[in-house]
Amino acid sequence: MLFSRSHNANATDPLAGKPSSWGIHRYLQGSSNLFEENRLLKFAVVGLFGVTSVLGIVIYSSNQNQRTIVIPFGASGDLYVTGNKPSSAYLRTITRNIVALSGTYSAYSADRQFQELLTLAHPSAYNALRDSLNGILDELADNPTLSIATYIRADQPVVYTDRDIQVPVEKVRVIGGVIRKFRGTLRIRFALDNGRFWLTALTEENFNAER
Repeated sequence: MLFSRSHNANATDPLAGKPSSWGIHRYLQGSSNLFEENRLLKFAVVGLFGVTSVLGIVIYSSNQNQRTIVIPFGASGDLYVTGNKPSSAYLRTITRNIVALSGTYSAYSADRQFQELLTLAHPSAYNALRDSLNGILDELADNPTLSIATYIRADQPVVYTDRDIQVPVEKVRVIGGVIRKFRGTLRIRFALDNGRFWLTALTEENFNAER
């Protein structure tokens, strides 16, 4: 019976019959395995962070290079904005339309054209542009025979920058059968936000009557 109890105790004690150094070795081995697992976990976390960063950069680059197709005023052609960079065809088309809407009008057509032009105005510039156009409407009300035609000059280049367009134009003013011609520059200031064109200012510069 004594032998039987001793035998059962040895069977349940993993250190029974082992040298004292064996327990220390087993403890160190377990600690080493735990350290290795922690190190692998850290590598996994760092790797996941790296993959997330790369995906974020790829998505950002894709958004910046995403082509937004914008067809203004029912036009057609290679008109697009990539990120916040418009194509040359887009700028040429919108320039012609802004010149036509703002520079060629009569008492009959001006109000409708100016309302369409105001749909392009940036909220920060809307009131100023509206007041300027209303001044023209008041002039037309006082002079119903007044009409204006504005043409882009073919002998001078249109200058495009990231924030404005300088358009050399000729303006023909007719009132009561009297015709006067003027030449100068129409400056179109604009901004691009998420593929949308915003008109921020429209000014006439260096206009002189032809002699």
